Amino acid sequence: MDVDLGDLNAFVVVARAGGFRAARIGGRSASGLSEAVRRLETQLGVRLLNRTTRSVVPTEAGAHLLARLGPALTEVEAAIDVVNGFRDRPAGLLRLNVPVSAARLVLPHIVPDFLAAYPDVRMEIVTEESFVDVLATGCDAGIRYDERLEQDMIAVPIGPRVQRFATAASPAYLDRHGRPQHPRDLLGHACLQGRFASGAMPPWEFERAGEEVRVDVTGPLVVRVGGGTDLAIDAAIAGTGIVALFEDWLRPHMESSALEPVLEPWWMSFSGPFLYYPGRRLVPAPLRAFVDFIRASGSRS
Repeated sequence: MDVDLGDLNAFVVVARAGGFRAARIGGRSASGLSEAVRRLETQLGVRLLNRTTRSVVPTEAGAHLLARLGPALTEVEAAIDVVNGFRDRPAGLLRLNVPVSAARLVLPHIVPDFLAAYPDVRMEIVTEESFVDVLATGCDAGIRYDERLEQDMIAVPIGPRVQRFATAASPAYLDRHGRPQHPRDLLGHACLQGRFASGAMPPWEFERAGEEVRVDVTGPLVVRVGGGTDLAIDAAIAGTGIVALFEDWLRPHMESSALEPVLEPWWMSFSGPFLYYPGRRLVPAPLRAFVDFIRASGSRS
């Protein structure tokens, strides 16, 4: 059966994205993707996707095809990419799955120079807070912290090697409610919390001279980690309460005096992020170039 590889790829992308509009890739329109999938279904003589006005879900046949086809297409792409090794300069698309904090604090120091050095490489950055299978999401690599890396992943240090988690509030809020002297004092304060996509709201952690303290704070505002973070910062600046976040994210607001550091001697340090990718497949040329670039340029301290 002569099935078009592009139609197969369109089906995989749409099925993973859960819709035709969300799956638009390589300049292909939603209608173009829909036509490719319809053409594939006609050739195979079986419906692969159940379509509604709100979602697209694989049928039983589609789910079985997706399970077998995804890894196969990944290997086809990797095999084709071998040709890239014979080019003078790497070319192609590099897709990274990263948390919002990395997109804001790490990649701006790296991406512009990398793209200037490799003009034939295009990058797509997908922001997501939960740990994902980068291959299953169609990404080449991701950025996460070491406690969230799987053992079979290759991990390369990227960005600052030491970071701190900071707490801060507006001077007006602290003038009204007092300045905490110990992390447990936060139990009497309005704290602006973050909830992960999993639903978890971890306690705030502090450390000083070997003493570690975890505080289950409460407050008037909870935001989704990543997408809602700037709202929490704005609320803190407006005097709503105390915010906890990466020091580098809060630093400009503290330098402008819009926010005042809270419990700074207790701020906990942790190791910086890693670029990670599966070690069980050929490394695409754009990713290989990116890995070599960050290794050669070194980590920002």
